[in-house]
Formats: sequence, C-alpha cells, structure tokens
Amino acid sequence: MAQGPGMMDGYKVLDFTQVLAGPTTTRYMAEMGAEIIKIELAPTGDISRALPILRDGRAGYYVQQNRGKKSVCLDPRKPAGLAILKELVQKVDVLVENFSPGAIKRIGLDYPTVKALNPRIVMCSISTFGQEGPLANHPGYDFIGCAYSGVLSMLGEPDKMPVLPQVGIGDITTGVHALSAILAALLYRERTGRGQYVETSLLDCYFSYQDLTVQTVSLSNGASLPRRSGSHHFHVAPLGVFRGKKHPILVMAGAEHQFPYFCKAMGRPELATDPRFKDIAARKENLEELKRIVQDWFDSMPNDEQAMHLMEEHRVPFAPVLNVEEAMAHEHHRERQIVRTIHDRFLGSFDVPGFPLRFSESPELRAMEAPTLGEHNAEVLSGYLGYSAEQIRRLEADGVLFRGER
Repeated sequence: MAQGPGMMDGYKVLDFTQVLAGPTTTRYMAEMGAEIIKIELAPTGDISRALPILRDGRAGYYVQQNRGKKSVCLDPRKPAGLAILKELVQKVDVLVENFSPGAIKRIGLDYPTVKALNPRIVMCSISTFGQEGPLANHPGYDFIGCAYSGVLSMLGEPDKMPVLPQVGIGDITTGVHALSAILAALLYRERTGRGQYVETSLLDCYFSYQDLTVQTVSLSNGASLPRRSGSHHFHVAPLGVFRGKKHPILVMAGAEHQFPYFCKAMGRPELATDPRFKDIAARKENLEELKRIVQDWFDSMPNDEQAMHLMEEHRVPFAPVLNVEEAMAHEHHRERQIVRTIHDRFLGSFDVPGFPLRFSESPELRAMEAPTLGEHNAEVLSGYLGYSAEQIRRLEADGVLFRGER
C-alpha cells in the first residue's frame, strides 16, 4: 500500500495510554504519520493485550488500536526506568496519558516536571472525570461517564431500565476530542514556540453530546423534562425506528420541511395540514397516533425495498437498521475503507474500523503493524538516546526493560 508523506510526519509522541480512549488519540496520530513510542508498564503492558478475541496469545483488540506504534516496555518504579522516560520526554513533541488523576505524577512525570525537561512539549491527560472536581478520584470508565452525564438516562424504553450503548462511544469520541486539543496546542506552539498542558474527560465530552435536552430543561424552567422514549425521539416526530419486513427502519422526518415529503411518500399528503400533525408541537402531542399511521404504512408495503424507494424518491431521510456484520459488508463502507481489512503477522487478515479522516494532500492509507510487547526497546533506546547494545542488555537483565512474544 502506498505510504506517502503524512500530515504529522516528523512529530514524535510519547504514549502512556491503554485500552481505548487514549489509544484512539495516538492511533489517529499514527495514521497521520506521527511516530508513536508506546510506553507499556512492565511486566504485562497495555491491559488490552488480554481482551478478547485472543488467538495464540495475541489480542485483536490490541492490534486494532495500536497499529503503527513502537512498543517500549519498562518498569518506571526503577530509577533507570524513570531516567529513560525523562530522557525520552526531551526528544518528543507530545506526551499523552490516560491514567487515573495523579498516577502520572506518582510515576514522576507530572506536567511541571515534563515542562522543565522540555518547555515545547504538549502534554495531554485523558480521564473519566477530569483532573480536579468532586468526582475526579473516583474510579471510572466509558459507561460511568455516560451515566453521570445524563446521556444513559435517555437510552431505552420509558418503563424499563436504561440500556447500555454496546459500543465505545464515549472512549472513542473523547479520544478524538483529545486529538483536537493536541493539534490546536501544536498549532499554538508553531506561532509562539511554547508548549502547554491540555486535558479532557469522558464526562466532559459525554455532557457536550446533549443537544436539545439541556437547553430544553433550562429554557422551560423545568416545565419540559427530557426522558427516554424508546425507539422514538422524546420531542421530534416522526423520528424513530419502525418495523420493516426484513429490517427495522429509522425515519427522520420530523423537521417542518421534511414532514410533507414523508406524507407524500406514504401517499397521505393531507396529513401535512392535518391539525393533529401540522407542526412539531402538534406531532409531539399526537405522537402515538402518528406512530400508528406510519407503522400501518410500513405494514402495507410489499417489502422494505418498496418503502425505501418511495422515501428516497421524496428525499426523506431514512436508513435500514443494519446489524454489525451487515454494516461491515456494506459497499459504501468498503469503498471508503471505513471497514478495513488489515494483516497482522500473528493473526493474519481480519477487519477493523478504518481511519475516518481524509486529506487531499495525504490520501493514502498507511500500512501499519502492531508491536509485540517491548518490541522496540532496543530501537528506541539506541536511536533516540544513543544507548549501546550492552547497556540495553544490562537493563533487560536488571528487570528495567521487558519483552514479550506477543
């Protein structure tokens, strides 16, 4: 695969992240050409190395999130290990960590220390709750942020328990928010010569996903309280999932300019001026009746294709609700390589989510390999720091550096 110049060629990143949020940030940077030195804490490294699916000791999850990175596995509790990290800090542009608040300071690499070693460095911390605040030191993960943000309360049927999103929405989008902060800080450095400290959290990002909800509560003085409403939007109609013959079908035709088009697609143009459905407020008030009319229309169709053809003809926003394997096989995803087949030296070929950003000056996707544990100990220490082969052997013998087969 072609490997032309990348948008971040020449930038060097010290990556202390593991599992998903932080590794998403640095994976995208690797896709853009940055050199990522992934620091894995001895003796086991990134805990995602043990996540399913495992094959012969190799985790597809780890491979997916850590392609294109160099792995250095060391023990920072040993003085020689910390010394290596401090030397590396002086050689890089960016440091990213997603430990619990305070952990990077206990290692000996808080921002004042890092800044003293390298005033131009951009340091980014990613956490569940942020570095300060009443919740900062509570243990947390993606779904914890989802719960505290109010987002989880909006997912599911109104008379049942909230339902978990079954994908890493919070982690991955927080990783992208962190990436945007890092890139902005690097742009600032280009203008001023000064590095800085940036941070974000899952909870901060999750709360920012609230669209209609927060201002609805505030501006109505609590008279309108958003609540989960199952397969349909709590405020806008029709906006929800209806039963098709083969797939559930999502229809988004609640905007004032869209609803008349949907009425025409259903062969019921008169509904657009019916007092029960004449505007958003009326449709919300008569939601159950509107849902019944729409579902009856879907039930009357000979197949999903006919219903979708009519909606497409009238420019009604809709989508069949595909399962994961159907989405993976969809020609659109394949053509844009958002589903991407990669090759791993241990796992062989398999599909992973692709890189969702596009650059006209760097259009080629990069061929990248995921490292084994500590695979690049010698390469990084000799290339960046000038360590000799004998020094590296001694550090391995002293239990400062570690390597693994997978």
